Amino acid sequence: MTNWKVPLADIDLDAEDLRAVVDVVRSKWLSMGPVTVEFEQCFADYIGVKHAFAVVNCTAALHLAHVALGVGAGDTIICPSLTFVATANAIRYTGAMPVFADITSADDLNLSPDDIEAKIDASTKGICVVHYGGYPCDMDRIMSIARRHHLYVVEDVAHAPGAACWVTLPPSTSSTGDGVVKKCGSIGDIGCFSFFANKNMTTGEGGMLTTDSDAIADRIRRLRSHGMTSLTWDRERGHSFSYDVTDTGYNYRMDEMRAALGLVQLRKLAANNQRRAEVVNIYREQLAAVAGIATPFGGHEGVSTYHLFPILLQDDHLRPAFMQFMKDRGIQTSIHYPPIHHFSYYRALMPDTQLARTEQIARRLVTLPLSPMMQKHHIDHVIESLKLWRMKAL
Repeated sequence: MTNWKVPLADIDLDAEDLRAVVDVVRSKWLSMGPVTVEFEQCFADYIGVKHAFAVVNCTAALHLAHVALGVGAGDTIICPSLTFVATANAIRYTGAMPVFADITSADDLNLSPDDIEAKIDASTKGICVVHYGGYPCDMDRIMSIARRHHLYVVEDVAHAPGAACWVTLPPSTSSTGDGVVKKCGSIGDIGCFSFFANKNMTTGEGGMLTTDSDAIADRIRRLRSHGMTSLTWDRERGHSFSYDVTDTGYNYRMDEMRAALGLVQLRKLAANNQRRAEVVNIYREQLAAVAGIATPFGGHEGVSTYHLFPILLQDDHLRPAFMQFMKDRGIQTSIHYPPIHHFSYYRALMPDTQLARTEQIARRLVTLPLSPMMQKHHIDHVIESLKLWRMKAL
C-alpha cells in the first residue's frame, strides 16, 4: 500500500465508533434488529422522509428502487454516464436499459435537464439522477419534467447525504406554486445512499433507501428480505410466529454492526460536511489564480456535501503526467469518472451513444484529495504541488 502524504479520502473513526460496534457484538444479536431499526428512523428523520430502509450497499439500494417502481424488460431509464458504473448496472439487473444523457456544462457536471427531456420516448419509465460530487442536480426542473411525462425519479445520493436544494411544490400540494428547500433523497420517488468506506459517512459497506410513499415502502420492505411478510426480529419480539412469501425478493438486509457504526457516523455528518466545505473554500481561493485549472460548481446553487473536489485541466493530454507528478509528491488523485458508455460492455450494448460534453470534460477531469480529516499542511502541500507542476508544464 502506498504511504500517501495526502490520501484521496480519509475516514473520521474514533473510540465512539468502536464502542458502538463492540456493544452490538456483546449483545449477541448481530443480524438486522433493534439497532438497524433505530438507524433507519434516525436517518429518515434527518433526510425528512417517512421511511428509510438499510441495505448492504448502494448498488442493492438502486436495484431495489427500480424493482419497487416496476421497471423491467422493454423499459428505459435515463441516467448519467459520468458516474460510477453501479448506477447503470442496477438498471440492467431489472432487464431494463439505461439511456445516457449528457452533463449540463463544464461548470455543472450533473445531468442536463434539457438533454433528459430530449431523450424521453415511449419506452422511458423513469429518470435516475446522480448528485455528482455532493452537488444537487437541478431537481426543480427535473421533477417538473418527470411530472409532465409521468416518469418516476430515483435519486442516487451516494455522494450527497445532507445536500439540499430548492424545489417548487407540485400543484397537488400548492395552488400558488410555492417552493421549499428539501434534502436530496426526499425529492424523487426514492433516494439511494451509499455508506462505502470513502463516503461522507461510512459503515464500511452499506446503503439506505428513503421514500415518503407508504405503498413504495411496503414493497421495499418485502423485497429487501426474500419477499417475506415478517422478519426474524419480528418473530423474536413475538409479533409473528410464521410468514408468507409474496414476491421474488432478495437478501439485501444490513447487519447490526454496520447499523451501529452508521448511527455514530450520522451524528458526525453535519460537522464533517462543514469541514469539507472549509477545505473546498480554501482550494477555490488558492486555485483561482492558477492558470489552466478550472474548478467546476463554483457558483452552484443549493447546499452541497462536498464529497469530491474535481478540477479540469486545460488540455486532456496533460492528465497522465499531472497525476504521476502528484503521486511522486505523495498526493493521491483519481478520476471521477471514466464515462460508463466507454466501457466495453456498454459500448457493445449501445454502440451509437454520443455525449459531447461528457466526453470532452471527462478527458480533462482529475479529483484532488478531500476529507474532513485534512489539516492545513495537507491542503498547503496539494496547492503548492499543483502550482509547481503548473510552472514546470508551461
